[in-house]
Amino acid sequence: MSAKIKYTDEPVGPLKVVSDFLPAPEELVFKEDTVKVTIALSKESVEFFKHEAEKHHTQYQKMIRRLLDAYTLAHKRPLTKRSSRRRKRAAER
Repeated sequence: MSAKIKYTDEPVGPLKVVSDFLPAPEELVFKEDTVKVTIALSKESVEFFKHEAEKHHTQYQKMIRRLLDAYTLAHKRPLTKRSSRRRKRAAER
């Protein structure tokens, strides 16, 4: 049970002006470099992404693109000392 709010015409108290910290709309538009490709995906995968996109009110192609971008980012990370040693040994064999 929520309490009712009682509004009055009393003074609010000292006010503080807050500077505008929000970015301009132009700064919110991110243009990504994209390349159009033709790819055949399994029907099951496409149906999955379409269903999930509908649940989250977005486009399924955008979800697939973000998944690929996340995969790319994860595999572009610099090699650790241990993983680079392992790759070096594998290349020597």
